[in-house]
Amino acid sequence: MSALLEIQKPLALEPKKLERERSLAAVGTHCLLELYDCPAQLLNDRSFIKEALREAARKAKSTLLSEVSHQFVPQGVTALVLLGESHISIHTWPENGYAAIDVFTCGEHTEPETACQYLARQFQAKKQALLTLPRRRATGAVVVKMEDWAIVESSE
Repeated sequence: MSALLEIQKPLALEPKKLERERSLAAVGTHCLLELYDCPAQLLNDRSFIKEALREAARKAKSTLLSEVSHQFVPQGVTALVLLGESHISIHTWPENGYAAIDVFTCGEHTEPETACQYLARQFQAKKQALLTLPRRRATGAVVVKMEDWAIVESSE
């Protein structure tokens, strides 16, 4: 089940249809991926995580510009790959089998959902939740009802 998104109209007068469509056009897609019940050793393996993010960038058809990562003591990793089209980041809690991942891409050629599917498989998540948000130039707010963000069993 996907989240319900609403664009709240600004109080100002409605612009011409073409201008309105242009102002509401998505500039990118932001995927928020939650992975549950992942093996702790994968979530604490900095080298594995860095390679998984690099490959996710390729799967998203994005351009890798740079990367940074940090291994926490006693456990956990935060890593980010900077893309020509935005970024992919991960924060892990091996003790909880949990990872929080953002895949934000711009451009019609990118496939952020493909990157999310790849990462869920790589981290062997038994459950996952994915929320996909269009990032817009609109003046109104995007409202997300979190009760519509369902946790689903992984198919593999």
